[in-house]
Amino acid sequence: EEKYIEINKISLLSILHAVFYSKYSQNVNSPVIRYRISNVNSPPTVRIVHSGHACNVEEERHAERVYTIREGETLELTCLVTGHPRPQIRWTKTAGSVSDRFQDSSVFNETLHITKIQRHQGGRYYCKAENGLGSPAIKSIRVDVYFLDDPVVTVHQSVGEAKEQFYYERTVFLRCMANSNPPVRYSWHRGRDVLSQGSDKGVEIYEPFFTQGETKILKLKNLRPQDYANYSCIASVRNVCGISDRNIVFKLTNKTVSPSIKLLVEDPIVVNPGQTVSLVCITTGGEPKPTLSWVSSSDSLPEKSVVKGGTLTLPAITSDEAGVYSCVATNNVGNPAKKSTTIVVRAMKKGRFWITPDPYHNDDNIQIGREVKISCQVEATPPEELTFGWLKNGRALRSSERMVITQTDPDTSPGTTNLDIIDLKFTDFGTYTCVAALKGGGIPEISIDVNISSTTVPPNLTVPRGKSPLVVREGDTVELECLVSGKPKPIILWSRADKEAPMPDGTLQVESYDGVLRIVNVSREMTGSYRCQTSQFNGFNVKPREAVVELIVQYPPTVEPVSLEMRQGLGRPVAMNCRVLRAHPSRVLRYEWRLGNRLLHAGHFDQSDETEYTVKSLNREGWGEYTCDIINEAGAGRCTFLVTGKAYPPEFYYDTYSPLWQNRPRVYGFKLQWTQMNPNAVDRIVAYRLGIRQMGQQRWWEQEITVEGTITKGELITHNLTELIKPEAYEVRLTPITRFGEGDSTIRIITYSAPVNPHLREFHCSFEEEPICMFTQDKNDDFDWTRHSAATRDTKYTPNTGPSGDRSGSKQGFYMYIETSRPRKEGEVARLVSPFFNVAPKNPYGITNPPAYCFGFFFHMYGKHIGTLNALLRQKGQAATEGPTWSLSGNQGDHWKQAKVSIHPTASFQVSKTLCDWMIRESVRGRIPT
Repeated sequence: EEKYIEINKISLLSILHAVFYSKYSQNVNSPVIRYRISNVNSPPTVRIVHSGHACNVEEERHAERVYTIREGETLELTCLVTGHPRPQIRWTKTAGSVSDRFQDSSVFNETLHITKIQRHQGGRYYCKAENGLGSPAIKSIRVDVYFLDDPVVTVHQSVGEAKEQFYYERTVFLRCMANSNPPVRYSWHRGRDVLSQGSDKGVEIYEPFFTQGETKILKLKNLRPQDYANYSCIASVRNVCGISDRNIVFKLTNKTVSPSIKLLVEDPIVVNPGQTVSLVCITTGGEPKPTLSWVSSSDSLPEKSVVKGGTLTLPAITSDEAGVYSCVATNNVGNPAKKSTTIVVRAMKKGRFWITPDPYHNDDNIQIGREVKISCQVEATPPEELTFGWLKNGRALRSSERMVITQTDPDTSPGTTNLDIIDLKFTDFGTYTCVAALKGGGIPEISIDVNISSTTVPPNLTVPRGKSPLVVREGDTVELECLVSGKPKPIILWSRADKEAPMPDGTLQVESYDGVLRIVNVSREMTGSYRCQTSQFNGFNVKPREAVVELIVQYPPTVEPVSLEMRQGLGRPVAMNCRVLRAHPSRVLRYEWRLGNRLLHAGHFDQSDETEYTVKSLNREGWGEYTCDIINEAGAGRCTFLVTGKAYPPEFYYDTYSPLWQNRPRVYGFKLQWTQMNPNAVDRIVAYRLGIRQMGQQRWWEQEITVEGTITKGELITHNLTELIKPEAYEVRLTPITRFGEGDSTIRIITYSAPVNPHLREFHCSFEEEPICMFTQDKNDDFDWTRHSAATRDTKYTPNTGPSGDRSGSKQGFYMYIETSRPRKEGEVARLVSPFFNVAPKNPYGITNPPAYCFGFFFHMYGKHIGTLNALLRQKGQAATEGPTWSLSGNQGDHWKQAKVSIHPTASFQVSKTLCDWMIRESVRGRIPT
């Protein structure tokens, strides 16, 4: 029988203890108990809780929370939300470096987990929860990462740097610096003596204003014999977060001096590729002994380089490894010493030539009786070693009155030689060879042949017929071609003619020796005009010839939506719209609508850029995948619409407070509650398929829950699960069913914990769930209790803290504990307060014989310096009792114990557990299962 009960939110909590039994079997229907509530949906709320290795969590002004953690520890923040439907959660971070902001890679779950947190990961973390109702709920917490680096001491003099030693009557500064958070404090010692301002007339200690306390300077005025000693600088953050002090010692003597070095190599070093180069650096002075290191002008040393002491070895050197290499010596006295040398790797490349017909008459052709210049150019390293030689028909050619050879020309680029043939004769025709070499050998020569004859003619450039405009499809490989004639044929230069844009390879200009530009996987962005022009290289040095090739890249239509699911009930209309965003060509477009392989409608576009298909009344045959293909010459773009009657997934109502109850000693029940997402979007939901299985098991038990009537939006549906074995957890799957069939499923996990109902005469409680059985943290205490389990405790961080399991021995069970190690202070108190319990008097005029209640709990107190655990009674309308109802101090052994105490309240009352921390050493754990 189905029961309908009209209630509101407040009265709902008062009937949560009602138990409805249903037996689980494979094919037995269970009753549905449905509460019709006016507004179950609620906007989100959010709060941030922490676990992991916090040093301290404190509230600042404007309720900002600051979470302090030591660098290298684990940050774990959990976002606890309420609201229905279940809010979506997103973690983001600001107030960090630009590179550290993870807006694009936000964390979309409840827990933010960062292992081995680093200093740059500090900042403000935001948790945002939204479910479409009202404004999103946002909470933030500022994470402050604490660290302390080893200090560094540097030594300087007031009058220049001594070349050999620190003389008498010189003022010396010892500067100590350490990176830290929070700000560091410094102290100086000379030997075993503490140095302080005013303790020694020859010593001054001060912090320059511009350093903002980051450095501490010790000034020794006019050095005295007693000033030559061991100075230690101690950097401290006062053991915050357990960070111990850092110490550095510097020995000041009359031999203390800044470093000096010497390079045992030439400058520059000229080598051939493939050689092994060794650079040797030695120290010639410095006390303490300097440390040597090598750097290069390219910011990093080559991967294959080897550094051993002051020797840097570069095996099989290449041209890419040429550059400036520097040896740096430092001993923290004065300025570092630096010596550099340049490595030059000999090489030649890019041998080219060009012909200039009679430069005095602007001729484009070679003519008898006129002048001809042949130029030859080579890129060489080092350029001063480059030499040229000329041959004619294989025989050496020397400079003469008619054959003038110049090695360098101020009007041309470096590395160029010219051969001027004056008063050209018929006998001058032949093959001229330019030979380039580097002095010393080891590098192959470069030879360039140039033919001068009556058939030598200037270039001509044309585009082959049918090669412009060139129409291709996106993704194809295309070849742009310019035909070049003439003898010799010059290099062709390709560039964009219609816009200042790079070529497909990313450069502004591409060389081609055959006049062809080949583009692989052409894209629509490559559409446009391409210019080909003759280069002066390997041809005539005359005015460039050029031509233009038009490239048209066709591509299929880009459409939207690419994919869309549309849910609709039978008998209702469905309208699908497919729109063109881009296409080329865009004029000749046609469309085809299909359901599966069946053609529904086809046509051509006129002025519109979209097409629509409507199903006036959806039937069973109308469910399926609809496609709209928009087609041009390059292909088709497709819109896909999945029309379905599949119901949306149900949404479990997570805000139900403590929906568990005791059934029998070995089993428990759970009140499963949910609402249906968009119930009116499809046909009426006739049933739900409920699946349940024990965690860790494979088998699902299923049953069908029938639904009578129509479910409205926001309506809360309830079904009672019984016969759940204590303390096992279960996975529950809920699937709506319509005339279409099964809809989308929703899964949740049910974990066992004793129910909370302070209005019942018996109150059983544990801490297996976050609400911690309606207990609250006292706002007037000094710090809070924390929910924890042995499985989540980091033994590396707290090796001797806490029990090895809960009171049943399980490492998975949760308990409430307090951490009494630093930064806790002596005398601080943590207090956990129960909800109010009602005392129902039998006599309406008052309580004459107050009933006795038994308050019992389990506790674990282990450690040499444990504090005091108190149980106190608070009664409504009355001041707190003077003393605790139960109290225990000191070490009770490494095991759980049970405590029971009788109380006799005369009014509504609360109980609280308080720990007074009087020795900051160990931690106390308490667990209240009953």
